[in-house]
Amino acid sequence: MTNRLLESLSIPHPIIQAPMAGGITTTELVTAVSEAGGLGMIGAGYLNAESTRHQIREVKASTDKPFGINLFVPSPYKEGKDAIARAQQSLKPFLDKLGSTIMGSGFISYEQTIEIYHKQVDVIIEEKVPVCSFTFGMPSSVVINSLKQAGTFIIGTATTLSEALAIEAAGMDAVVLQGSEAGGHRGNFLAGVEQSMIGLMALIPQTVDQVNIPVIAAGGIMDRRGVRAARCLGAQAAQLGTAFLTCKESGANPLHKQAILEGQQEDKTTLTKAFSGKAARGIENDFIREMREVETELPEFPIQNTLTKPIRSAAAQNNDRNMMSLWCGQNPNLAEPITAKELVHKLVDEE
Repeated sequence: MTNRLLESLSIPHPIIQAPMAGGITTTELVTAVSEAGGLGMIGAGYLNAESTRHQIREVKASTDKPFGINLFVPSPYKEGKDAIARAQQSLKPFLDKLGSTIMGSGFISYEQTIEIYHKQVDVIIEEKVPVCSFTFGMPSSVVINSLKQAGTFIIGTATTLSEALAIEAAGMDAVVLQGSEAGGHRGNFLAGVEQSMIGLMALIPQTVDQVNIPVIAAGGIMDRRGVRAARCLGAQAAQLGTAFLTCKESGANPLHKQAILEGQQEDKTTLTKAFSGKAARGIENDFIREMREVETELPEFPIQNTLTKPIRSAAAQNNDRNMMSLWCGQNPNLAEPITAKELVHKLVDEE
């Protein structure tokens, strides 16, 4: 069967590198994946417009192959002073352990977040980025239409069939199905986390039976077997995060890579809101365990993410991964410290 997704993306291999925000998706990683025949993706969720433009231009200067970018769709959040004060009190013992007195601050308002987001969209249009994906929700019809007029291929992220149907109805071109196995933040937006934890192998067939846009599978896929299984169920491509996180070109902290590569088992990952205020899957550590009792009282994303930034930074400097956010999917024991080119070739060998 002709794979219309690959035709639309102008790539030969059904492999998409997950757009992991926070410095993991370096220009070198994005370029290497695209050069190998997959689709490299910039994770721009934490960037401003200027930084977004800078990395887009870096990638364009490094490859003439297609690549993409991902944005977080802003959701309204409360800046409750009481919740922030309680969270700061909960975080102080961790700062004390790390010998740091710097408390997270510099919160930006929802209105400022919206402004940054729209400026990023403008940059993507101006720079003629061929592919743009969204997570944490759906872009407005104005954003979708603006990108479509610019010739950008638009991808949404769904954790349920209902979300996939909503993405199709909004006029987006394809959908990433994020199974419960996926590492990092959850992309749910129509229901809570508990109602959005469907496993990928159950999610793919029921979705491809009811949507007409191409489906991209994500969550726990680490090798050729996972890619083939997803495609057998009807997905036209696979999006991999953890597998690319441990590649040599990845910007992940060496301690993060080491934690994944040291034979961690799938039962060592857990969902937590402790680091960012939004549910994310990572390797369990002391910070996650000790914050579990107050997790439901924490400020929302991105407030909690700002509060914990000094802790994560100090932990990295102190080589203490017990207070770092070690995002990881449910197949860490299949990760390898290889180049992105080698990984793409292993994923599609004998396709």
